[in-house]
Amino acid sequence: MIGRTCGLPIWALLLHGCASYDMASGDVVNEAYAEDAAMALDSGWMGEGADDNYAPEEEQSLVALKPAATSSYLFVANRDRGTVTRITVPGLAVMTTEVGDLPTTVLTTPDDATAVCFNQGSSDISVIDADSLAVNTVSVRENLNTVEMAPDGGWVALFHDGAAVAEDDPDPDGTVSTNEVSFVKLETGTHFPMVVGENPRDIQFSESGGIAVVLSDTVITVVDLRVTEPTPVRIVLTDDLVSPNPAEEMVIDLDASWAFVRQFQADDLLVVDLVSGTVAEVSVGLNPTDMDVSPDGEQVAVVSRGDGEVWVYDLANPFGEPDVLSLPNEIVAGSLLFSPDDSLALLYSTASGESLVAMWDRTAPLVSAAVTVRGLVKPISSMDVSPTGGTLMVFHDAEQNGSLEGDSPFFNKYGLTLVDLETFFTNPLALAAEPLEFSHTDDGTLGFFVMDGISSLEQINYGSLLPEEVALPSAPEHLGVLPGRTTAFVSQEHELGRISFYNPDGEDLETITGFELNAGIEDSSR
Repeated sequence: MIGRTCGLPIWALLLHGCASYDMASGDVVNEAYAEDAAMALDSGWMGEGADDNYAPEEEQSLVALKPAATSSYLFVANRDRGTVTRITVPGLAVMTTEVGDLPTTVLTTPDDATAVCFNQGSSDISVIDADSLAVNTVSVRENLNTVEMAPDGGWVALFHDGAAVAEDDPDPDGTVSTNEVSFVKLETGTHFPMVVGENPRDIQFSESGGIAVVLSDTVITVVDLRVTEPTPVRIVLTDDLVSPNPAEEMVIDLDASWAFVRQFQADDLLVVDLVSGTVAEVSVGLNPTDMDVSPDGEQVAVVSRGDGEVWVYDLANPFGEPDVLSLPNEIVAGSLLFSPDDSLALLYSTASGESLVAMWDRTAPLVSAAVTVRGLVKPISSMDVSPTGGTLMVFHDAEQNGSLEGDSPFFNKYGLTLVDLETFFTNPLALAAEPLEFSHTDDGTLGFFVMDGISSLEQINYGSLLPEEVALPSAPEHLGVLPGRTTAFVSQEHELGRISFYNPDGEDLETITGFELNAGIEDSSR
């Protein structure tokens, strides 16, 4: 639930997928996972293909009340006060406007002209003119908790994501549905509600933003947003009416002609013709656990954890013969991450407890591609790659220690390993607390992260792999980097709202406290 500036930008933030902060570790934990997997097999929870003795790969969605930024403004939702604060950058002038009840998400359009705030408590959105702060309120369906914006900024879509339910979400009143989607055309404020299928979990748009595709348990819904009255076209994914395999993950091609769907417990992918509505199956090996699109949008790669393979399909020709990459026997791989320049793909597992990553050289033809397995200090929680593809960040959970001894500085400690992807030189860092969010500068020179309850901003120089610590006035909540700049911003715990801006060029920290009071810059030492 983020705007155009986001922390820890891990692809496809669904509950099921490729990365999480819940890692297995060591032989003892592996035995526990094996027992759990065996019990799951006996109970029918996992399908026949899920027989590799590991739990599912997991991905944890970071439900967050983050600021959203344009080139000139930063917008912050003040959940408890029903307002949105706009901070001018540079200058840090503060203005606040009233929105609906319990604002949870602010998004900004690509042209920087409009901010859109989803107000969960009042079931509406506030369409805010970025310059004048004029607000147009549009009511949407009740019991929604997630909002997505089309790439062109012309539409937003809202739905109820069961994986994103938070403890402080308002309790729904009256009749409740979790199968609905609200589409809103921002230019006119027109609302188009529709039923899309049980438990929608993802909405994706064509590259132009003219077509929306909604994934639910057993249905894909296609919505043409270019017509006067958009209506749902539902495509049923399975003939099993009693115990169907629920869909977990979807990728679509750029013009929304095809969709690949990975289902829980299934050893085949579904290929859905989004124009004709036909559904077919293609093979991907035993127990597929992750699926991702190459950075150029031309290929879809599926990790077959049970077979130790990666199956690569042409997204524009889904029924063509796939290429299959066999992985080294010494690694269990259930998750995949492409580098932004597509020169490398990283394969790893969050469930095996292994402290290993496989590096697949994407510059060579698949038949001669080199895959190199490298060791890490601890089992893997999640990964990210810098925007230019030069540095890998590997996050490690605290309790899962792999083969570490108690005297290791990483034993029962959260960790972050920085990897130079050209030389493969590493700098493992033991962390004081759980990392909450991560963000980069657009030029790929610096990264920033914050930790739970630690009043500091951590800066990483991707060239030197050196971390630097910047003291904050209070504990952080959310983090981002201003578009096109190297300035990081951190919202923090404070009853009246607090946000700090850090410019690494001059090592300057400026803090605003008390949004509702239109407070000015204060001394960062307070």
